[in-house]
Parts: sequence; C-alpha cells; structure tokens
Amino acid sequence: MSTASHQLHSEIAATLMLWEQQEAAVRAKLAPPGLARPEDLVHRTGLQIFEAIGNGELPSVPIGATMDFWPIEFELGRAVFQGRPSTKYLNPMGTIHGGWIATLLDTCVGCAVHTTLPAGKGYTTAELKISYIRALTPKTPLVRAEGKVINAGRQVGFAEGRLYGPDGKLYAHATTTCVVLSPQG
Repeated sequence: MSTASHQLHSEIAATLMLWEQQEAAVRAKLAPPGLARPEDLVHRTGLQIFEAIGNGELPSVPIGATMDFWPIEFELGRAVFQGRPSTKYLNPMGTIHGGWIATLLDTCVGCAVHTTLPAGKGYTTAELKISYIRALTPKTPLVRAEGKVINAGRQVGFAEGRLYGPDGKLYAHATTTCVVLSPQG
C-alpha cells in the first residue's frame, strides 16, 4: 500500500470512528421513540423542537428507529442525520434501496426547513427530487445526510441535501420544496 493510500485509509477510519462516537453520544441522550404531545410543541420554534428531541426532553422520532438513522446535528437552516445502510435495506440487485436513501434525504432537508420555522408552525414536503449518484451497499458502514436551507419564507421553504460516506463520496443529492403550515383550529 502506498503512503498516500495508507494516509487516505487512515483518514477514512478516523472519520468513521468520529461518526460512531458522535452517534453514540446522541443516542445516549435520546428518549424512546414516540409522539410528542401538541402542547409540548406549540410554543417551541422548529429549532427548539430538535434541541428538545436531542436532549431527551421530547420523544425521539419513530421513523429513525425503524429505518436505523439518527439525528446528529441541528442548527438554524441545517440538519444532519446519520444512517446505517445494512442488508435489511437491500433491493434485489444487492444495493441499498432508493426508498431508504430518499427517506433519509427527505428527513434531512425537511428538518433543515423545520429549524427555521417559528413556534406553532409546521411543514409538509410538497416536492422531493433525488439524484442517485452511485450505488450504495452495506460495505459503506455509515452515511450522513446533510440538509441545508436555500430559502425559507413564510409560506414555502427550499432546501438541498447531500448523502455521503466517511470517505467523502457522494451517493445522492436531493432538493425539496416544503409548504409551511399554520395550526388548525
């Protein structure tokens, strides 16, 4: 193995170890999956909701446990989730099903928009476009989906997301249009 190849392998291993540590720290704080009560949400901004989920004050989200992906970082206009592309998500061709990838990307881009919303507002995905760049297999032990807001308005939010591995390889890219919802009542 050449020096450059060895250095690259070491950098990938270090990134993977860091990601594993960050996920373990997040998962140690998460409450069991469940649904938050409306009265626990209505007075929180979108970012405050994710902060409360991250510190275990609100239940973690059931889809994450079902699909084996977890919230890693949130800030205004940005959301990062991490997932494990395991054999249970394989399609008949032996690669990770595009639906798993789409769900992970939909989550990161939608949540990025949600972090910008004021208290009492919600959102729904109106459009999601995914571009699959390369096949993803369980040989990639972890992937990260990072969503960033392009523009957040009072009625519509736009975001983009990237799904990449610890080696920096891009597996898929997404864009979304989210409609901002007001409380019913």
